[in-house]
Amino acid sequence: MPLDDRPVTLQLPKMLGAIAGVRVATPPRPLLGNYLEPGDPAALLHWLHDEAPRDASAYIVSTDMLDFGGLVASRAPGTPPYVAETRLRDLAAFRAQRPAAAFALFGTVMRLAPTGVPALGAAADFFAAGQPVDWLTQYANLPDPPQTPEQKALAAKLAGQLGGDLPAYLATRARDRDVDLYALQLTAENAFDRIVIGQDDAGPVGLHLRDLAALHSFARRWLPPGRADIEPGADELGMILTGAELAREAHVVPRVRVRYSRAGGGSVQDPLEFAPVDTTIGDIIRACGAVRAPDGDAHADIDLFVRVPGTSAADESAFVDAIAAETADGANGPRPAVADLTFLDAGDLDEQRALVEAMIARGIAGKIDAFASWNTTANTIGTAIPAAIATLVGHATHGYDPVMHAQFMLDRYADDYAFHDFVRPAVNDDLSQAGIDDHTYLLPAAASFAASQNRADLWPRALTLLSSIYPLYRDMGLTITLPWDRTFETELDVRLSSRASSRDSLNQ
Repeated sequence: MPLDDRPVTLQLPKMLGAIAGVRVATPPRPLLGNYLEPGDPAALLHWLHDEAPRDASAYIVSTDMLDFGGLVASRAPGTPPYVAETRLRDLAAFRAQRPAAAFALFGTVMRLAPTGVPALGAAADFFAAGQPVDWLTQYANLPDPPQTPEQKALAAKLAGQLGGDLPAYLATRARDRDVDLYALQLTAENAFDRIVIGQDDAGPVGLHLRDLAALHSFARRWLPPGRADIEPGADELGMILTGAELAREAHVVPRVRVRYSRAGGGSVQDPLEFAPVDTTIGDIIRACGAVRAPDGDAHADIDLFVRVPGTSAADESAFVDAIAAETADGANGPRPAVADLTFLDAGDLDEQRALVEAMIARGIAGKIDAFASWNTTANTIGTAIPAAIATLVGHATHGYDPVMHAQFMLDRYADDYAFHDFVRPAVNDDLSQAGIDDHTYLLPAAASFAASQNRADLWPRALTLLSSIYPLYRDMGLTITLPWDRTFETELDVRLSSRASSRDSLNQ
C-alpha cells in the first residue's frame, strides 16, 4: 500500500520487484487519490481483505495512506486521531489472519512546511493555501521554543497573522505524532514485524525535533534494534522496505561500501534533512536489511558511489575512473551503484549534468546496477540502494530480468537527468512567460500545456538516452505524463525489448 500515486511511491517499488523476478502487487490506482484528493482508506482495507493476493509472502503498508489517505492528506486537518487509530487496529486484525506473512509499516513525521499551493481553483479551499503556508513554514522553522528576542518577536508576529491556521497546524502535527506513536506501540505488541518512520523535509532546527524526540524515546524503550527505524526521508520508504523484503526472502544480507567523490563528502548537510549525508546513508543501509562494509573491504557486494557538491575536476575524474573500473570486463568485485547529490547545489545545472554525461561518454552508464539523483539525500540514496539490492537478489536467486533492469535504469536517467536538468526548467520558463509563476498547482489549461510541453521535449531525450546507454534494446512504447497538476515530477512508462529477441521473433 503506497504512500500515494506518484511514480516514486507507486511505480518504482513494483519495478524493483520485477528486476528480481518478484511480483509486487498494489491497490487499484483510483483508490490512492491524486494530489490534493485523498485516497480512500476504507476501500483500501476492503482491497486488502478481499482482493489482494492471498498468497502474498509480505505486506508493506504506508500508514499515511491507511490512516489519512496519503502524504498530502497527512499534512492537513480532517481525519480525527481516533479514526486513524481504528484503521491501524483494523490492519492489525487483518495481519492476525495472515500469520505466516511478514508485515512492515512505514510512516512519516510531518514536514515543517504544509503542502504549498496557490489559493486558486480547486486548491483555494485547501489548508493554508496561498500566503499562510509561507508564514507557517517560517514559524515551524524557528527554534522550539524561540530563543532570541528577535525570534520571539517573529513568532508572535506570525501567530497574529495566521489566526486559526496556526492552532490547526499544531493540532495536525500533534495528531500525526500520536498516530505514529500508536503504530510504534502496535509494533511493540507484535501486531507488526517492523516499522520505519521517516522525517519528511525538515532541517536540523524546528518544531519536528519535539516529535522526533518522542518517537525515539518510545522506540528505544519498547522496540529492539531492527524492528523500528527513525530516519530522514519519506518518498523512498516503500522502495527501502521492498529492497529489505527482497533481501530477507532471498536470505541475502548485502554488504554496502560507501565511496565519496571527495574527502569530507559524508559531512555535507542536506538543508531538508536533520542529519549529515553519511548518517542518512548509514540509516538507509540498515533499513534496507544490509550492513555497511568498511573502506577497503574486499567482500563488499555493492559499492555505493556518492557524488557530492564541491568535487574538484581531479577528484571527479578519479571518481568516474573508479566507477569504470568496477564495470570493466572481468571485474570481480563489488557491483557499482551511483548516487549523485549535486542537486544540493541547486543553482548549477552544468554540475548536475556532468556525471551522467561522463558515464555515457565512457560507455559505463548501462553497466552500473543503480543510478539516482533527485530531491533529497534520502530520496536518492533510498532509490539507489534498493535498486542495487534488487539486482543482487535477482542474480542470487536466478530471477534477474535484464529487460526490467534496463527499464528501471532508463526511467531514472530520463527522469533524474533529462527531466530535472533540462525539461522541467524549460517547462517552468514557458509557464512563467505565460504569466504563471507558481508551478506547484496548475489550473486545467496550464496543466494541459505543461504536460504537452513535457512530453514533446522529454520523449526525444529519452530515446536518445536509450540509444546511447542501452543500444541492445529497442523502444516498445513510451508513455510520458505529469501525474499531478504541477511540474515537480514526471511519470514515464518505459517498455523495452531486446533487439536480439525482436529479431528472433520476426524470424519465427
